[in-house]
Amino acid sequence: MTKILFVCHGNICRSPMAEFVLKDMVRKRGLDDIFEIESAATSREEIGNPVYPPARRKLAENGIACSGHRAWQMTRADYDHYDMIICMDANNIRNTLRITGGDPENKISLLLDYTSRAGQQVADPWYTGNFDATWRDVTEGCEGLLNRIMSERNNV
Repeated sequence: MTKILFVCHGNICRSPMAEFVLKDMVRKRGLDDIFEIESAATSREEIGNPVYPPARRKLAENGIACSGHRAWQMTRADYDHYDMIICMDANNIRNTLRITGGDPENKISLLLDYTSRAGQQVADPWYTGNFDATWRDVTEGCEGLLNRIMSERNNV
């Protein structure tokens, strides 16, 4: 089983979008039983809050439900539990490294590292208001991530 944790600042926009987009992709391919997919925050600001309404609407526009999600902050123990910790931007990586105490197993990456735009950051709609750009970044990143994982599994 591949265990993936998506991370952003508050766990109400980008990381839950990535969580539910990848869950949808995995479900549509019949791969549910080989993945564990979650999302978390690096901050405590939004703990307990649901997906931000414009992000929830963007997911719903694309037939993806996100009910039941509540923001939570990742902990040091999550580093040991998850195989991959995928951040939305460089600040998320910095804060994740602070929480985990480092990345000795090279588990932490950016979502867009799984695309032709490696090193770039997922647009933050909290500041831009542009949920379409975030949707494009997230879906492209999740598709690239899933393709990479499945390719590596098939080559083992």
